[in-house]
Amino acid sequence: MRNLDRLVVRGGAVADGTGGPIGPADVLIGGDLILEAGPPGAFDGLDARVIEAAGRIVSPGFIDVHSHADNAPFLEDDDTTKILQGVTTEVVGNCGFSLAPVGPGREQLIAQLNERLFPPLPSTWRSWSELMSAADSNGYVTNYAPLVGHNALRIAAMGAENRAASPDEIKTMWRLIDEAQEGGAFGLSSGLIYPPGVFSTTSELVALAGRLRSGRLYATHMRDEGDDLSNSIAEAVEIGRRSGSRVQISHLKVTGAANWGHIDDALAMLDTARSAGVDVRQDAYPYKASSTMLASCLPARLQSGTEDEVLARLRDQDQRALIRTEFHGQAERNGGSWASRIVIASTASRRNEGRTLAEIAAEGGGDVVDALCDILVSERLRVSMIHFSMCEADVEAVLAHPVTMIGSDGLPPGVGGRPHPRLFGTFPRVDFRTFGSPDDLIFAVA
Repeated sequence: MRNLDRLVVRGGAVADGTGGPIGPADVLIGGDLILEAGPPGAFDGLDARVIEAAGRIVSPGFIDVHSHADNAPFLEDDDTTKILQGVTTEVVGNCGFSLAPVGPGREQLIAQLNERLFPPLPSTWRSWSELMSAADSNGYVTNYAPLVGHNALRIAAMGAENRAASPDEIKTMWRLIDEAQEGGAFGLSSGLIYPPGVFSTTSELVALAGRLRSGRLYATHMRDEGDDLSNSIAEAVEIGRRSGSRVQISHLKVTGAANWGHIDDALAMLDTARSAGVDVRQDAYPYKASSTMLASCLPARLQSGTEDEVLARLRDQDQRALIRTEFHGQAERNGGSWASRIVIASTASRRNEGRTLAEIAAEGGGDVVDALCDILVSERLRVSMIHFSMCEADVEAVLAHPVTMIGSDGLPPGVGGRPHPRLFGTFPRVDFRTFGSPDDLIFAVA
């Protein structure tokens, strides 16, 4: 009888993840570990199961360095969106969003913010350790590497107010970061276009990143990925330099037609920072459309406070007039109607999914700002979108850079609707670009 705990993947060409050349080798797996790679025939005669991989490329399981599958352990059905792509490790808690900590008296605030991103999720935890205990009890499909989110820290310490954090509030966030690290957090993430992270100062972020232990990571969705990209990169680099922490630029891109072609400048800035000793890297996904919450289209000034306060501003006609003025300048600069490039991916009611914002506006009388505000009000901000904002050449340039890692940045599993295909297709698409055909791959998953 074959030893079911050992497996030999035989006859394939091995891409071992070190960046070296792909070459013929056999791989021995024991349980959930890759034990050894050896020359062809090295494990012949061993008491083990055998997978014949001739004509295929054998790789370790992939790392999805930017995932939003924080809720995966709590789904009724297993989340297979990543494992079927060959992903065996996911870094979750990105863009400032995490499911803990939950501050006393702030339960509704954090729940309402997270419900803009995650599907309905009944939670019993408050602290980071309670969240991890609940996830451990439910189990995982992939390895789970969580970051603690800046938005959750800020709400726990000071609510969703549009102001700088006080010294005492910084100390509260330090305590929560310490507790998260004790409970297994791999680092800290920020989402600087989302409330309440959008209201933070650079000094606040330096103070929080500086609280991370050696080797832990500060990952950031920067303040701007279009007109002000260079200043946003400069801020991320400054945070790394002043705090001494490792920095990960999340989903590096250039948005807006007026900015296309500037990705080489962005990559050069990061190369210069690395040469100067700042440990800064980047990740990307292989698509020219992004995806996030529709509410992120709103100016930051509208997004402070409770959900009801935000919705009241969106109903205000004077505020809508100001938005029209701001958006008109952006549309002029970026080559036409921005609303035609936004597709509704999911809504709480399931209405309007798969339609562009321009189509919805035309049906309602033609005003795209009214359409934007009306759908956000009617869905109580629980709307996600796909935004066609990048060009293929810039995407290719980021993917080709030697320190770029791959992250799916897919919507959380279970949201439903018509999500961006990066949730299911990121790694096959990258493999196709790298190896010529997804059919060439077989994964030694461990």
